[in-house]
Amino acid sequence: MPHITATPYTVPVYDLMHRPGEMREKQLDIAVPEGFGNAVIGVQTGSNLRVDLRLESLHDGILVSGDVTGKAAGECVRCLIDVELPVRVEFQELFAYSFDEAFDYTVHDDHVDLEPLVRDAVVLSLPFQPVCQEDCLGLCPECGARLLDNPGHEHEAPVDPRWAALAGLEDLDNAES
Repeated sequence: MPHITATPYTVPVYDLMHRPGEMREKQLDIAVPEGFGNAVIGVQTGSNLRVDLRLESLHDGILVSGDVTGKAAGECVRCLIDVELPVRVEFQELFAYSFDEAFDYTVHDDHVDLEPLVRDAVVLSLPFQPVCQEDCLGLCPECGARLLDNPGHEHEAPVDPRWAALAGLEDLDNAES
């Protein structure tokens, strides 16, 4: 098996390996070394994630159950202001002792690497289009003003371009009077 480099997501399981029925609980406080998310919201580099783990030894591997909590930062897709949303996601996955196509993850040496599992669970839990609040009105299409800050925001009705040439006639009529 290839040796993996220890990361904040690496958890030693040597005390559980090949001991079916054994169980350990562990907490990880991870300062995220590399941010992840989608185009508008994600967990930023350096932010903190807390992972509460339950590691159970089975005949064919280690069953890892976890609860990830933290914060995701991004921007509202309607009005473009910064938003911060809580992250809370649960996962459960079996890390097999030997490589088998039936299992997505394996125990490497005497460790499990939770990074792809945590990353996938968190990214899939993030909203595709985050908003600052459910009734966000967005931005004015003409001037870009945030409509929640200016609820009575209006512009003059645009002049129909077919009548624009006649706009100067009113000024001529007033000058003759």
